[in-house]
Amino acid sequence: MGASIAEGGFDDDEEFAEAHDINVTPFIDVILVLLIIFMVAAPLSTVDLPVNLPSSTATPQKKPDKPTYVSLKSDLSVAIGENFVKRVDLVKTLDTTPNMTKDSFIFLRADRAVPYGDLMDVLEILRAGGYTKIKLVALEGVPDAQSVPAAGNAKP
Repeated sequence: MGASIAEGGFDDDEEFAEAHDINVTPFIDVILVLLIIFMVAAPLSTVDLPVNLPSSTATPQKKPDKPTYVSLKSDLSVAIGENFVKRVDLVKTLDTTPNMTKDSFIFLRADRAVPYGDLMDVLEILRAGGYTKIKLVALEGVPDAQSVPAAGNAKP
């Protein structure tokens, strides 16, 4: 419990008056511990390759515990997780990945600036290698009003 000196000064007869303030020190300690936990855990939960993903309004799906990410960056380089691979070695590298089977889902992350043909090339390489369960990764969000044409304004 806190105490403060009365306004009239401090005499031998007077005692400290009780202060009815909340002690926030334990609260700050708990917040700092939580901050440290989140700072350590956050980098472990995502892939650290910067890819400018497009947005999607689809409902998010539950992802597995240890997903396999294949990323296609804007410079058309391909990476599995954070390790860059050549396109010709993509299937061979996936085959040698531990806990990876042909029935496992592959999460394909493609940069917004990647041309459609190059994205389809990577999809074709994966399909030819026997990996047919591929999910495309996008950011959650609402698309711009300019990019979605209204039903009445659609041209045939």
